[in-house]
Amino acid sequence: MSRDLHEAAQTAMGKCHAPYSHFPVGAAIRADDGQIYSGANIEVIAYPEGWCAETTAISHMVMGGGRKIREIAVIAEKLDACTPCGGCRQRIAEFADPDTLIHLCDHDGVVKTITMTDLLPYAFDAEVLK
Repeated sequence: MSRDLHEAAQTAMGKCHAPYSHFPVGAAIRADDGQIYSGANIEVIAYPEGWCAETTAISHMVMGGGRKIREIAVIAEKLDACTPCGGCRQRIAEFADPDTLIHLCDHDGVVKTITMTDLLPYAFDAEVLK
């Protein structure tokens, strides 16, 4: 089931713009609408001002009509089982459930699958702001 996410994340990674870090990353989300939304990291000269692959994928999901992340795959060219950065962990948590699957990938496929709770056990809960 996550093979299509891995492939979408890997394709997205090939479209990254990382002239400063030279660290290509791709991400792909399966949303509640059943669609796959992908993204790559995009850097600008005011490094580190730019955006991560996960942020790009979330943006595509929201603009495409998806509202919840059911599962997400993340891949980095130079790192096996790349986990999302701290900021992206919170961004993913905003659109995920505690049991949302996070697939950590290498070039061959999924290396490890964890849940959102495993990735960010003490995430801020938006419910406290209501």
